[in-house]
Amino acid sequence: MAEVILMPKLSDTMTEGVVAEWHKKVGDTVTAGELLAEIETDKATMEFESFYDGVLLHIGIQQGETAPVNDVLAIIGEKGEDIKALLADAKKGESAPAEEPKESPAPVVEEKAAPVVQEQKAAPVAQPAAQPVAATSGDGRILASPLAKKLAEEKGIDVGLVQGTGENGRIVKRDVENYVPYERPAGGNSFTAAPAGTESYRDENVSQMRKVIAKRLAESKFTAPHFYLTLEIDMDNAIASRKAMNAQEGVKVSFNDMVVKAVAMSLRKHPTVNSAWMGDFIRRNDHIHIGVAVAVEDGLLVPVVRFADTKGLSQIGAEVKEFAQKAKDKKLQPQDWEGNTFTISNLGMYGIEEFTAIINPPDSCILAVGGIKQVPVVKNGQVVPGNIMKVTLSCDHRVVDGASGSEFLNTFKSYLENPVMMLV
Repeated sequence: MAEVILMPKLSDTMTEGVVAEWHKKVGDTVTAGELLAEIETDKATMEFESFYDGVLLHIGIQQGETAPVNDVLAIIGEKGEDIKALLADAKKGESAPAEEPKESPAPVVEEKAAPVVQEQKAAPVAQPAAQPVAATSGDGRILASPLAKKLAEEKGIDVGLVQGTGENGRIVKRDVENYVPYERPAGGNSFTAAPAGTESYRDENVSQMRKVIAKRLAESKFTAPHFYLTLEIDMDNAIASRKAMNAQEGVKVSFNDMVVKAVAMSLRKHPTVNSAWMGDFIRRNDHIHIGVAVAVEDGLLVPVVRFADTKGLSQIGAEVKEFAQKAKDKKLQPQDWEGNTFTISNLGMYGIEEFTAIINPPDSCILAVGGIKQVPVVKNGQVVPGNIMKVTLSCDHRVVDGASGSEFLNTFKSYLENPVMMLV
């Protein structure tokens, strides 16, 4: 009996997904556990495996298309099985669902694309006019899968110069991986985006991640009454302590690790800040899960260090480093980014001295951490060099009042100015 596969909900905030790439086509044999497609969510592009054995009878969402969660993604069953009734039950209303994908299977498209490459090699004199140009849609947009676009950006490749071999000339992942830069004959002029003084622009599709970032943070900014508390922290002792710790073999502690640990211990003393606005009630979290904002190509991910108050600096550092690498490689899983009770956004490594951050719902607070700057400070009545770091706490006034936020910040300050307190 045929089985319907629905667009999966791959994260807690996912409402729709994009099929970045199909690894099977209609008529292919599929086994349970075999890679079926790659799906772009609001967080990452994730591999989706088949749950069933059989033949791929129907593709409900074409490569590059967006569809809501629980829309029909595919149907797997026995070869030749009638699936019209099954599709009708799923309210897809397609008159001939199984035949449509068969009209233009991948091999036909590849056969059409191959002569173009051969013609370029056979006519080197005409190469400037034969520069590969990507297929475009009726509104001028380049036909490329989201995964292909991401890969092209990572490799520094102009996706408009890649020859597509997917359906209707669409650029897919393999095209970018196999792309060979165009070589102009000696004496030829290099390509430029536009002549000097000419206005130009290009439109890019909004990724699922960017859509969700825009929606969630806009809702947070305009529904949660934000207020901000800024504090300067003397980092002289933190610098000395970090240097002493890192002098030990096999130990590598960053200032961000110290910030995470200090936040976690401060939250234990000020549970009000470790709370969430839930609409009709306030949730007071007894556990402490620290979300650490990590910049990725399409936006921002917030992997979570769980029970951070119970972990040492080295363990926190190892987890954050692993998360950062997984985020870069697009291998973070839902369990890596769900469940934060407090968030830290650190831009100190970019030379930013001070900034404010938008609360990451459903948290009630987020801490914006700036860089350490050497400035003149007054100590014991004398002006001496000092190392100052500014932090700003964004608070949801529905949950946290000014006094509660200030007490938390001062406790946080005491831990960083006396790091030995984090070790006892």
